[in-house]
Amino acid sequence: THNCDLSTIIHAVLMGFAVEFLSDATGSVPYANTAGYASAEEIHRVVSIILQSRFAAVLKTAEWIECLKTGTLPERDTIYASNQRALARSAA
Repeated sequence: THNCDLSTIIHAVLMGFAVEFLSDATGSVPYANTAGYASAEEIHRVVSIILQSRFAAVLKTAEWIECLKTGTLPERDTIYASNQRALARSAA
């Protein structure tokens, strides 16, 4: 998630593509270095949130297949809207 998928998605967006990321069809590995430690689950969750906020429509494979069957476009988000929901959540 955090290496190959992330770099490919950002490059594709910069080239003008609309990207869809299947969160249950990929994964991460844990890291520990001088910057700290993050579990595979943390990395995957946070990278998925970041991708959905600007770079890709993040959905599960079953949701993606349903979109294909119905012709529905996957939900996309913006940095601003994602940030506003986070601020509202932390204020509650």
